[in-house]
Amino acid sequence: MESIEPNARIADLVGLLYVLTYVFPDRTDLYELEKEMEVDLDDLMPIVYTAARLGFVHVVDGDIEITGLGKEYILGSIKRRKEILRQILDRLEPFATAISMGDFTVDDLYDALEAKGIQTYNSPSGRRDLEVILIEWGIYSGLIRKTEDGFEAVKKAVKS
Repeated sequence: MESIEPNARIADLVGLLYVLTYVFPDRTDLYELEKEMEVDLDDLMPIVYTAARLGFVHVVDGDIEITGLGKEYILGSIKRRKEILRQILDRLEPFATAISMGDFTVDDLYDALEAKGIQTYNSPSGRRDLEVILIEWGIYSGLIRKTEDGFEAVKKAVKS
């Protein structure tokens, strides 16, 4: 299952989609995008990968273009942006596992992801990266909330 990149931030997503909407309205080369955004390609790629996994951009042969969903996101109100993220994030890790757990701590979620063979957060800073992703993406979108003991999925897993 695909994951949110540990170094991907909401602000970077908004910046990327803004530039693709207003500076490069069709398609552009990733190196041109890198120059326009004044970032290293190594710093740009985590948000490009995440935006692609969210369905906001397409990357083909070194070119990048914004999708209809990406345009809807960047042109939408804050409320609409959160709704769009909520509808998508539950299909990506770490949120798919978090929702299935209901209530969880960062350590519990980290262990569950590792048990599933998901290595995205398996690094010396992995637990911290995971917590930042939960807060930046999950709490921001309203998909999860912080509790006294950890986190809680707002959207519960559907039991079949």
